[in-house]
Amino acid sequence: MIMVDQMVVMQNFITFIREQGVVGLAIGFILGGAVSELVKSFINDIVNPLVGLLLGSVTGLKSATVPFFGATILWGNFVSLLINFVIIAAVVYFGFKGLGLDKLDRPKAVPPVPPIPPTLAK
Repeated sequence: MIMVDQMVVMQNFITFIREQGVVGLAIGFILGGAVSELVKSFINDIVNPLVGLLLGSVTGLKSATVPFFGATILWGNFVSLLINFVIIAAVVYFGFKGLGLDKLDRPKAVPPVPPIPPTLAK
């Protein structure tokens, strides 16, 4: 009896994974993390030092600050994270469109339209 229940649960689990696209979601998370790390490295190791040199700072963009009434505004770090976000969003968008993944979504079931009663059809 227990073995049959376990088989039913396992079949239901496999059906759930197939129908809900859980594997695709997991792959998306893994690839998203890898792309995020790659873009972070690109920003931190290439873009920040170059922009920092253009601004006259040897330490890079992340260390760019502005004193403001005794507080230190880390605007360079904010700009660095903003550039990071824009690049990741662009990679995800163009990767999604370029690979045609937007067409893989299953069409939603459209409920049937009830016929118009003959008395209202005039």
